[in-house]
Amino acid sequence: MTAYGSRLERFAAWCEREGIDARAADVRTVRSYLAELSRGQVAARTLAAHLSAIRSLYRWMAAEGIVEGDAVSAIASPKLPRDLPGVLTTQQVEALLKTPDTSTPAGLRDAAMLELLYASGARISELAALNVESIAWSERTLRLWGKGSKERIVPLYCRALEVTRLYIEEGRPELLARAKRRDLATGPHPLLISARGNRMSAAMLRRRFHTLATLAGIPADIAPHAMRHTFATDLLEGGADLRSVQELLGHASLSTTQIYTHLTPDRLKRAVAQAHPRGE
Repeated sequence: MTAYGSRLERFAAWCEREGIDARAADVRTVRSYLAELSRGQVAARTLAAHLSAIRSLYRWMAAEGIVEGDAVSAIASPKLPRDLPGVLTTQQVEALLKTPDTSTPAGLRDAAMLELLYASGARISELAALNVESIAWSERTLRLWGKGSKERIVPLYCRALEVTRLYIEEGRPELLARAKRRDLATGPHPLLISARGNRMSAAMLRRRFHTLATLAGIPADIAPHAMRHTFATDLLEGGADLRSVQELLGHASLSTTQIYTHLTPDRLKRAVAQAHPRGE
């Protein structure tokens, strides 16, 4: 039996115990059922899954004319806790950045990919969309296009610039030559390219990241987005203000950025010690 079927069977059994015709169940009935589940220490996510199954059932029954109306859809889903993002330790970041074999063109590309992820906090989709022209060398900045095609400019540290320049000057031309490809006379020119000389997709970059992370001894469940989380957390730990981190990440709402404050207790302790009259 599927999880969906199991949830509906459990609801039907409860209705039978309570002497309720499941076909006549209303909002109060479903809320009473969810309340009983909640008293049994059922997690919010599980409650939401049960409600989703019941909603689907009544939506179908309403469409088939088995019941009149679909009042159950009016029940709000339980508020789900936001998961704290995975963050790499300093040692893990160092091990990961040292993993690529920079004696090869692909290794130079991989090194640039990792450095840019950590230096900019870019999403993997944003990284895949980068062109050679996205880097302003004199300003030492990277131009990213985020969700909703929103542009943001992110400063890059020297090491990321050096590694990326080496890839562009040596690794990228070699990858193109081996693929018997040439850059177009006019841009834009994809920054991160495959062995076939094509722009690497987000899925391809994600696979490369997992391969490199495994070689670095990092748990398999760590995704490229962990570099973005680490970027934000390290900035906050270093004293950056929340608004600046919000702008660098391209978050539309400050509340989205605030989740990182839960990962930086030392920063909060320092803030109290420095700002509170009795914070000694």
